[in-house]
Amino acid sequence: MFHYYLPVTFIKIKRLKNSLAMKIRNYEFKARVDDLQEYESRLLTLNPDFRGTDHQTDTYFNVKHGRLKLREGNIENALINYDREDIAGSKESDIILYRHAPDAALKEILVRQFGIRVVVSKIRRIYFIGNIKFHFDTVEGLGTFIEVEAIDDRDEFTTDQLKAQCDHYLHFFRITKEQLVDRSYSDLLESMTKDQR
Repeated sequence: MFHYYLPVTFIKIKRLKNSLAMKIRNYEFKARVDDLQEYESRLLTLNPDFRGTDHQTDTYFNVKHGRLKLREGNIENALINYDREDIAGSKESDIILYRHAPDAALKEILVRQFGIRVVVSKIRRIYFIGNIKFHFDTVEGLGTFIEVEAIDDRDEFTTDQLKAQCDHYLHFFRITKEQLVDRSYSDLLESMTKDQR
């Protein structure tokens, strides 16, 4: 058996007082893969629940503190504000998540007030097995990736249990250390843009 460092994100989500209150703990990993179909076919042997294919556009705005992004998709739509240290490895985030119906006016207001920092466009195929969420992503300008998230929104799991769930699928997909990614898609795109200058 081999052991290696697992880049993960541990997330705490806070909801506004006037909306549905919910705390979500999230343990996840992201990996770069060459053949997305190979990994998706492997998951299909477990009969997962397919939620659909989402064409997501994440627009990041220029803000003084933390990060603010607007997610627009045919499945998921949300305004997300989060604070996270820019360090390799484990990352803890404080998040305010506002789910909404698609609204062009909301985006226009954000663009006018803050300006656009970077835009991430991707095709995401979404699956679930219990509390585990699987993303099979084709990201414009970056390539293909898989993400696995162990989600606890009912205080049913310990942190160790969530990590064990991630580790299980890390080995199930036979992910190597070299494939693991410790940054967000927005970070990768910004880094690539700087390198091209």
